[in-house]
Amino acid sequence: MKDAGPMMDFDSAVRARRSVRGFRPDPVPQPVLDEVFALAQWAPSNCNVQPWLPHLVSGASLAALGQKMVAASLAGQVPDPDFSADRRFDGVYRERQYDAARQLYGAMGVERNDRPGRDAAYRRNLEFFGAPHAVFLFMPRDFDIREAVDLGIYSQTLMLAMTTRGIGSCAQGALSLYPGIIRDHLGLDESHRLLLGISFGYEDPTVPANAARVGRAPLSEALVDHR
Repeated sequence: MKDAGPMMDFDSAVRARRSVRGFRPDPVPQPVLDEVFALAQWAPSNCNVQPWLPHLVSGASLAALGQKMVAASLAGQVPDPDFSADRRFDGVYRERQYDAARQLYGAMGVERNDRPGRDAAYRRNLEFFGAPHAVFLFMPRDFDIREAVDLGIYSQTLMLAMTTRGIGSCAQGALSLYPGIIRDHLGLDESHRLLLGISFGYEDPTVPANAARVGRAPLSEALVDHR
């Protein structure tokens, strides 16, 4: 592995991190994997309980898992996530959702009325966008919203650690739609409750979806300052 050069500073990493949806097949070297997951362990959590249960899947095992989920989708198997995914957004939140979809499908050249194209794009989620790795974030079944927040903090810490090392990632709610298939594949029981998955690896800049860019609301619309 060639020298990656100086590591990205924190501010640059926060701004550079984005959802990558196309990866080169090259695996991330094991020492780098160890580094980013060790750093993620320093994420804060309520009472320091560290409720995350990450399971890393790579290579042939990941490809086989993707094939199982795509087959389930094509067969019309109804998703049964551990956490409800049936959320409809309203107002400004729906506008942001639509804008993100416009940017993504526009980059891919998929029209809004192109149902086969949109379905194929959706199934790429279940194939990890060709990533060589994915980590599935579970938490103990008896835990709830407070611990789910901790998993979100862990996820961001992990993805920023990846970003500073030139590793692209995509946090995916879609990877939680078939938790039974994933648990069976990993040999886990029902005590593991799946919240999300993160596909990651080195970005392939030739993939059209990776040209999509989304913005953020200005601070004046986000922060309520009570001073």
